Amino acid sequence: MSGIAGIIHFDGKPVEPGLVEKMTTAMAHRGPDGIHHWVKGSIGLGQCMLRTTPESLEETQPLTNEDASLVLVMDGRVDNWEELRGELLVRGAVLRDRSDAELVLRAYQIWGRECLPHIDGDFALAIWDARRQEAFCARDRMGNKPFYYHWDGKTLAFASELQAILALPWMKQEPNEGMLAEMLAAEWYSRDETLWNGILRLIAAHQMVAGNQGPRLEQYWEPNLWAMLPFRKDEEYIEHYRELLFECVRRSSRSHRPVAIEVSGGLDSSAVFCVAEHLRRSNRLLTHGINGYTLGFTEEEGDASELPYARAVGGYLGLRIHETPPSRMPLSWFAERARSGRQFPGFPNLSMQAGLWQQTVAHGSRVTLGGHGGDQWLEGSRAYYAEALAQVHLCTLYDCLKTDATAFGARQAVSWLIRQGFFPLLPIALQEGLRRLVRRMRGSGTSKACYWLSPRMGEVIRMRRELIPPSHHRRVRSVGQRALLEALYDAYDAQAMEDLDCMSAHCGIEMRYPLDDPKLVQYAFSLPERLRLRGDRTKYIHIQALKNLLPKRILERKSKAEFSIVLREHLDRMQAILTETIPDERSTWVDRDGMARLFRAYRDNPQAGMPKWILWGIYGCHVTYIGDC
Repeated sequence: MSGIAGIIHFDGKPVEPGLVEKMTTAMAHRGPDGIHHWVKGSIGLGQCMLRTTPESLEETQPLTNEDASLVLVMDGRVDNWEELRGELLVRGAVLRDRSDAELVLRAYQIWGRECLPHIDGDFALAIWDARRQEAFCARDRMGNKPFYYHWDGKTLAFASELQAILALPWMKQEPNEGMLAEMLAAEWYSRDETLWNGILRLIAAHQMVAGNQGPRLEQYWEPNLWAMLPFRKDEEYIEHYRELLFECVRRSSRSHRPVAIEVSGGLDSSAVFCVAEHLRRSNRLLTHGINGYTLGFTEEEGDASELPYARAVGGYLGLRIHETPPSRMPLSWFAERARSGRQFPGFPNLSMQAGLWQQTVAHGSRVTLGGHGGDQWLEGSRAYYAEALAQVHLCTLYDCLKTDATAFGARQAVSWLIRQGFFPLLPIALQEGLRRLVRRMRGSGTSKACYWLSPRMGEVIRMRRELIPPSHHRRVRSVGQRALLEALYDAYDAQAMEDLDCMSAHCGIEMRYPLDDPKLVQYAFSLPERLRLRGDRTKYIHIQALKNLLPKRILERKSKAEFSIVLREHLDRMQAILTETIPDERSTWVDRDGMARLFRAYRDNPQAGMPKWILWGIYGCHVTYIGDC
C-alpha cells in the first residue's frame, strides 16, 4: 500500500514549489516508510511508500531510467514478478534491482503502451515519458488500487486519494449533482465519477494516455466471454480450480513480514486461510508466517457472530485465531473522516474492521488477505437451465431438474425451468414485452419511486437511469455470464472497495484478495453454471475443491453473517438528524415527509430491506458536503 500523486502542466508552466508536497502531505498516512518527490520544470511527481514485499526494500520512487526520460510512480505490486523478470532479461533489459517498480519501468521501456498485458497484480501507476511528452497512466484489472485525476484543459493532476487533488489551489470543489443523486437514491450507475465535479476515477482495467490534447482512455482487459475450457468431467474442472486457487493464494502472500488473514468463518476467507496454511506447511508460501484474525461479535449480537465457525477453523488447523472486538466508531468519527478526506465516510460495517487491522499491525503485519470475490464469482444462479437448453444437453437438464426437485420440490424446479431456462432464451424484444405485460398486470409502474428525494433529485436520478443500458442487451456466450458481468462492472462495489482501501491505508495495511484474481475471474466466466450452484449448495466447485482442507462445519455452512447491527446502533439514535436537521438544511436534496416515511420504514423493520442503507447514505453525503452546499 502506497500512494502516488502528480501535477503535469502541458502548457510548459513550471510546477510551483511545494505543490506536490502539499498533495502527498494530504495522504501522508500512505507513506510511513518515506515520502519522496521528483520535480523538473512542468512535471511534478510524488510517492508515499509502504514497503510490503522483500523486493520493495530495494525500491525508491519516483523511479527514473538512466537518462530520466522515463519517470515512474506506482502504488502496487507485480504478482507475476518471476515470469516478467525472465521475459525482460530475455529481451535484453538491464535490471538494477529486484523491485517491482523496476520491472514495470523496464516493461514500459520495452513494450510502451502495450506493456500492461505483461503485468499481473494490483497497481495504480503513472509514467512520464519525456520523449513522447505524455503521461501513461493505468489501473489494475480489478480496480483494487485507486486512481483519481483532474484535467482542466492544460494540467493533469492525479492522486491515490481525493483530498490530495482537492488540496490544489485551483480546484473549485463543486459538488457533482449526478453522483450525489445516485448516493441519495442508493442507485449506483457511474463508475468514473466522484462526488466532486471534474474529479474522475480511472476505471478498473483502463489505461490513460495524457498529452497536449488531453486524456485518452482505453480498456486494456476484459474477460474473454468466448473462452472454452478443455474439460469434459466435473472432476477436471474442480481440480483445475483447486490449482488456480492455490496459485492465487501463493502469489498474494508475498511479504517480508507475517501475513494477516481475515477468518470470518465463511467459505471464502476460511478457504484462503486454510490454503495458506497448507502452502506454509509445504514451504511454498511467500512469507515467514501467517496469523488469522476474526471479529469477536458475541452470541447476543445474533447473526453478526461468527466466532463458533472461526474457532472451528482454528481448531481444525491447530492454530489460534485472534479474536478482536468490532470497532464501533462514534458518529463524530464519520463526520471528521468525511471532512478531512472530502469523501463519503463509508458505512459502519466497513469501519468495524479498524481495530482488527490495528491489531495485525501491532503483530508486525503489513498485508492482510481477505475473502472478497467469492460471492461475486462463485455463488451461481439457475441459469444452468438455459445453458443446458441452449446446448441441447438433455442429460444435464434432467440432472438439474432432479437435483432441484429433491431439494425444493418438483413445482419449484419446473418454475425455475420456465423462468430461468426458456425465458432467457427468448428474443430480447419479446422478453421486454413480457416484462411490461407482467408489470401492467401487477399494477406496477416502470420507474422506481424514491419518495424521500426532492423533485429535483428525483428528476436527476431518473435521467441517470436512462443513461445506463440494460445488462441483458449485451451479447454473451451463456446466460449465466450476465450476472458475472453485472458483478464485474458493479458501480457500488467499486466505490465500496475504494472506501475499504482508504480505511485500511489509514491503519498501515495493504488489503489483497486472492479470490478476486483476474485468472480466477476469467475461469469463472468459462465455467458451466451448474458447477457454481447445485441444488441448495452455492459455490459448489469451491466446496468440492476444498473437501480435504476445510472442517466439515464450514463446508456444510449455508448461513451468512449479517453485520448491519453496527449501522442500526447509530440509526436508532439519529431520528432527529435524519428527519429534521437534514430535511431543513438539505431541502434541495430530500423531502421532509419522505424522510419521515423512510425512517418509519426502517423502524418498522430494522433488519429488512434498503431503508437503513439509504438513511446512512444520505447522512454520509450530508457530512461530506458540510460547508459546500
